[in-house]
Amino acid sequence: MKPTIGAVDLDLTPEQEDFRKVVRDFAEREIAPHAEEWDRTHTFPVDTVLGMGELGLFGLPFPEEYGGAAADFTTLCLAIEELGRVDSSMAITLEAGVGLGANPIFRFGTEEQRQRWLPDLCAGRALGAFGLTEPDGGSDAGATTTRAVLDGDEWVIDGAKAFITNSGTPITSIITVTASTGPGEISAIVVPAGTPGLVVEPPYRKMGWHASDTHGLVFDGCRVPAENLLGERGQGFRNFLAILDDGRVAIAALAVGLAQACLEQSVAYAKERNAFGGPIGRYQAVAFKCADLAVGVENARTLTYKAAWLKDQGRPFKKAAAMAKLYATELAVTATREATQIFGGYGFMDETPVTRFYRDAKILEIGEGTSEVQRLVISRELGLPVET
Repeated sequence: MKPTIGAVDLDLTPEQEDFRKVVRDFAEREIAPHAEEWDRTHTFPVDTVLGMGELGLFGLPFPEEYGGAAADFTTLCLAIEELGRVDSSMAITLEAGVGLGANPIFRFGTEEQRQRWLPDLCAGRALGAFGLTEPDGGSDAGATTTRAVLDGDEWVIDGAKAFITNSGTPITSIITVTASTGPGEISAIVVPAGTPGLVVEPPYRKMGWHASDTHGLVFDGCRVPAENLLGERGQGFRNFLAILDDGRVAIAALAVGLAQACLEQSVAYAKERNAFGGPIGRYQAVAFKCADLAVGVENARTLTYKAAWLKDQGRPFKKAAAMAKLYATELAVTATREATQIFGGYGFMDETPVTRFYRDAKILEIGEGTSEVQRLVISRELGLPVET
């Protein structure tokens, strides 16, 4: 009899297990041997990303009519987890490309917009980005200062965005931008890459995710057709909040993959590293760290896949998404710190994967809503009073 949580089956289907193996094989063959070099040289590996597209990863949750695989959300999380186990940069490239690039087009676009942009996005021939965060905005995403004014049959956009993933790659095709289109009104508008007036600033110097593409954007009299409005006018921010719930589960899956990698690396090192006459894994100081990591990974995975399952069932999952994101990302930070401690001096050397994992982990507590925001969401879902 399979173990269950309520109606949640903890076993993956045979098809999902086969798919996980396919993605893991790809990650270990095409990504793992190069991840350290990409991190060191800050290289965005276009050919590898295109390979991810050929594997069908960017089209997983979308209908076949747009070139997708019509898979469930859990399957997408499996892919993100397996990539995160090897390289967070490639995992976030997939997560952002699907969740922030293509998903808004699918969820809120017209049929013409879907037919125009989704096939290339689903095939991984192109990447989409979402411009929400602003230099002075941060978690206060509703305080948008970017402006879009309708001039005849064109939107004229002026403003700036910050920390936008996949916004400046050679295969970036569109950037969906939130902008104020009137008093108290925030709308989403699709801006094709290369549009005059769109300035992609130089890449950031980041703590981690060195092989991921991240830029600031400036809009200076940037004109796009009026029909590039995505969704209803004035609903851009509300629509994005709906997208964000999906993204929180996906980020949690990335964090699970990263924590799993730390567990595997720590156990392997604890078996082979000798000190005081034997492997360090025989000492409780190390063994207990590994045991705690194992417990944390299982808890994070359960929370994450419960949230994904709720979404797949069409049930409310906002609180579950926030819980998964909060727990899994904080675990990932703890896991990388503990793995580095287990590796000792070698953990401080860039040639050791756990060093890269350590640098990559912190952003997980910030992006797609900080840990503080997740606690706010959870407390509101519990019915606690809203702070004014």
